[in-house]
Amino acid sequence: MAGPEAMHWLSVDRLAEALVEAHPDVDPVSISFPKLKSLVMALPGFHEEPGHPCNERILEAIQQAWIDERD
Repeated sequence: MAGPEAMHWLSVDRLAEALVEAHPDVDPVSISFPKLKSLVMALPGFHEEPGHPCNERILEAIQQAWIDERD
């Protein structure tokens, strides 16, 4: 079971912060959703929560938060 510091698909802002830190050379504007999903799943502390699957809307929110965090 994931601890309280674990990130999941709905941790959009925390995921964006982690992506900026982990991938400073990646341009979130041009990243594909499959690539974004794999980058998120590879982040330390990321755990999928039952009942909260990933979908296009969540990936869009993460991508936009990443863009905003980077700028």
